[in-house]
Amino acid sequence: MDGSSFPIARSSLPEAAAERLRTLIIEGGLQPGAKLNERELCERLGVSRTPLREAFRMLAADGLLVQLPNRGAQVVALSPDDVRDGFEVMAALEGLAGELAVARVTDNDIADLRALQAEMEAAHLQHDLPAYYRINRIIHDRLNAIAGNAVLGQTYRTLNARLHALRFRSNLNRAKWDQAVAEHRSMIAALAARDGAALRDLLIRHLRAKQQAVLASMNNQDSEIL
Repeated sequence: MDGSSFPIARSSLPEAAAERLRTLIIEGGLQPGAKLNERELCERLGVSRTPLREAFRMLAADGLLVQLPNRGAQVVALSPDDVRDGFEVMAALEGLAGELAVARVTDNDIADLRALQAEMEAAHLQHDLPAYYRINRIIHDRLNAIAGNAVLGQTYRTLNARLHALRFRSNLNRAKWDQAVAEHRSMIAALAARDGAALRDLLIRHLRAKQQAVLASMNNQDSEIL
């Protein structure tokens, strides 16, 4: 972890601590497999051990942490098979969400998504990956909300929580990041055209590209270790 600190407000401490830890995991401040030092994190977040441990339990329920008996908590490290399986299911879920969203989207929804797309592209131009990814998450969450299927939405959120860090790091390659921005632009266009088949296909291809980028990154890391 880096040396920065960011104390959190005293209200809703476990939820706030969980969100801070989730951000650290997504943005690489806590690496896959890292064991969490309670004392250090208490100081860094400005909380006591009780809300911190509750935050650990929340993130363990989301699949981001694993709690080991008598050994504390550590960040989950996904295997290539975990990644492959997860992204295959995510692609199917996002494709279905796209089709449903086309049937239920309003003009106001499209205007909101276009505004978010503009914000995301501004972050991309400024090379601000954390801001870009936060807006990216909002766009995908908004598409799922427009789809209006509670079962799909819950399944999506549960699985996507485990993949957020990998999706974030897939944009560290500039060419792939540029490609992702262009794909998002095409998604909004397909939604505005009420073309469900096109949006489904775009979302599935987008997730498959993410899967390939993540697996290639994992292979490179393995090669460096070897």
